[in-house]
Amino acid sequence: MKNFLSKTEFVLGHFLGLLMFLIVLDVTWQVVTRFILSEPSSYTEEVARYLLVWIGLLGAAYAYRRHAHLGLDIVTRALTGVTALVAQKLADSLCLLFALSVMVVGGWNLVSLTLELNQLSAALQIPIGYVYSVIPLSGVLIVLFAFERLITAPAEIAEHDSFTAIK
Repeated sequence: MKNFLSKTEFVLGHFLGLLMFLIVLDVTWQVVTRFILSEPSSYTEEVARYLLVWIGLLGAAYAYRRHAHLGLDIVTRALTGVTALVAQKLADSLCLLFALSVMVVGGWNLVSLTLELNQLSAALQIPIGYVYSVIPLSGVLIVLFAFERLITAPAEIAEHDSFTAIK
């Protein structure tokens, strides 16, 4: 499972890089058409908005995998041994439950509803459900990453923690 999730993280990181490249191209085209050609493009703002949503949600899953989320660790840094492990496992369990219930189940319900109602985006005329599909996708990734953390030994958690070298 660890190898599969490492490959998933690798693909996710490169996909996020591609999305970042696309949003830069889109916004650059928007500036060119608005200020140089004096004919603003009608779809670039919507594309940028949807790309930002996808980057934000998939980036959250990527950051969770890399232990790069912001957090208030003033209390947890003072914990050691079993207490620190219990606090970490509790936090990971809560993340898993949130991602499963809100992002996967709730996100799937949202996607299904918007596809059923045939809601289309204003400029691109694509189904909004496609845009919202990133919610359950990101939720599934977070659930997988949280499950891995829950079954991983404490030494492996510290080894993967990006802040271990700073401590």
